[in-house]
Amino acid sequence: MANPFKFGSVVDKEFFTDRKNETEEVKNILNSSNHLILISPRRFGKTSLVRKVTNTLNRPVIYLDLQLITDVSDFATQLLKKILKINRWENIKHFLTHFRIVPTIELNPQTDAMEVSFAPSMSSSFTALEDVLNLIEKIGEKGKKPIVIFDEFQEITSLSKTLSKQLRAVIQHHSHINYVFLGSMESMMRTIFETKKSPFYHFGYLMTLPKIPQQDFFEYLQTRFESITDKSTEISSEILAFTDQHPYYTQQLAFYCWNFLEKNKYQSAMLTDVITTIINIHDTDYERLWNTITKTDKKILITIAMQEKISTIPLPTSTTYSGLKRLFTQGYLIKNEYYELDDPFFRKWIVERRNV
Repeated sequence: MANPFKFGSVVDKEFFTDRKNETEEVKNILNSSNHLILISPRRFGKTSLVRKVTNTLNRPVIYLDLQLITDVSDFATQLLKKILKINRWENIKHFLTHFRIVPTIELNPQTDAMEVSFAPSMSSSFTALEDVLNLIEKIGEKGKKPIVIFDEFQEITSLSKTLSKQLRAVIQHHSHINYVFLGSMESMMRTIFETKKSPFYHFGYLMTLPKIPQQDFFEYLQTRFESITDKSTEISSEILAFTDQHPYYTQQLAFYCWNFLEKNKYQSAMLTDVITTIINIHDTDYERLWNTITKTDKKILITIAMQEKISTIPLPTSTTYSGLKRLFTQGYLIKNEYYELDDPFFRKWIVERRNV
C-alpha cells in the first residue's frame, strides 16, 4: 500500500486532512459575490484548502505567489502568463490589442508555453498590470467567473509604496471575479485589511485558519495507520503530542513513521528514532539557520523551546517583546494561547543541544 501521508507541497484528494467546516465556509464565499481573505501561519494548509474547494467548482483559477514577484512589471508578466495557460489564444488575442502597453508574446517551441514580457522601462508602471487585471474581468464577463488567488499577499507592500492603492482602485470595480488573498504574516495582513486608512480596509470576508482539531486529526491518522499496524491509536497520539497538531509537521512525521513500519515492526522507541532521523536530515539546515539569528533572538527561542516562562528571559521586558514580535513576523514562532516554535523538530534540535 502506498504511503497515505504527504508533505512539502499542496495536499489534495486522499492526502487532505478533513477540514469540513472550513471547506464549506470557503465554498460559500467563492459562490457569492465576495472576496476571501485567509490568514494562518505558513504550512497550515491555506493553499491546500483553497485548492481543494476550487477543484470542485469547475471555474478558471489563476494562482500567483507574490513572494516570487520582483516588481510591478513582473507582477503583470506572471499574471498574464497564468491567463495564457488556461485560455485559448484565439479567445483573448483581440483583448491584447487594446493594451496600452502591448506585451511581447512568443511561443517557446521546446515547452509549447507562451513567453511574455513587457518593456524593461515599465518596471515601475502600473499600467500593464491594470490592463492584465481588467483582461481577467473581461474573461469573466464572457464565460465562467474566474477565481484569482494571491498567495503571501502581505508582500504587496514590498513591491511598490503605491501598489495597494492602485490595485484596490482597479479591482473594486470587478464584479466577475472572486479574489482570494492568502497571507502568513498575520500582523501585516490585518494591517492591510483591518486598518481604516488602508486601501483594502474590509475588502473581503476574513478567515483565520487554526490548527486542525485534535480529535479530527487523531481520527485521520488512526484510520490510515490501522491498515499497517495494530498500534494505530498509540502512534497517532504520540505524533500529535509531538507536533501539537501542526498540519505540515504532523504529515511529515506520519510519513516517516509509515516508512518505518513498512520495514520494521512497531517498537516503543519508534517515534524517538524517527524524530532523530528527521532532525539529522535537517541538522545542517538548522545549524545554518541558527547562525543567522541574533543573540537576543536565540535567548528567546531557547527559553520557549525549553518550555520556560518568558519572564525568565535575561533581557529587558521591552527587548523581549520586540524580539517575540520579530520572531513571530519572521515565522519562527506561532501564537495560540502562548508562543511556541513553528517547527517542532527545530525545537527538539535546540533542546538536544542545550542538554548535551
